[in-house]
Amino acid sequence: MNVFRILADVFHLLAIFILLKKIWKTRSCAGLSGKSQILFALVFLTRYLDLFLRFISLYNFIMKLFFISSSCLTVYFIYKKFKATYDSNHDTFNIFVLILPSILLSLLANYAFTAIEVSLSSPVGSAFFYSRCKQ
Repeated sequence: MNVFRILADVFHLLAIFILLKKIWKTRSCAGLSGKSQILFALVFLTRYLDLFLRFISLYNFIMKLFFISSSCLTVYFIYKKFKATYDSNHDTFNIFVLILPSILLSLLANYAFTAIEVSLSSPVGSAFFYSRCKQ
């Protein structure tokens, strides 16, 4: 296995643990973008939809499961558990500007017109549009 991939995964896990610990310890979601967390969850859910269909390795399975569950947990914390501390007035970006073109692009640009392939190509489209919107 590639050492750089393992290092990237370790740092990603560390960042997620720090975020979740910060939310839990302060009992606050102040300063977090709920819409960005929704986009993270959507990307992980669509990208890792093949989790139970193709088994690659235990490491891969655990990492995918962790990324999906942690992003969904963060969304839960922001919109349910600590809703009173979330400031939606500052989270004003219209995420449908990213989601709709991503869906259209994934319907047009995929290897095969199956649910799995369309969903796997969707994060590529959202990453493309997100990079264009941030410029």
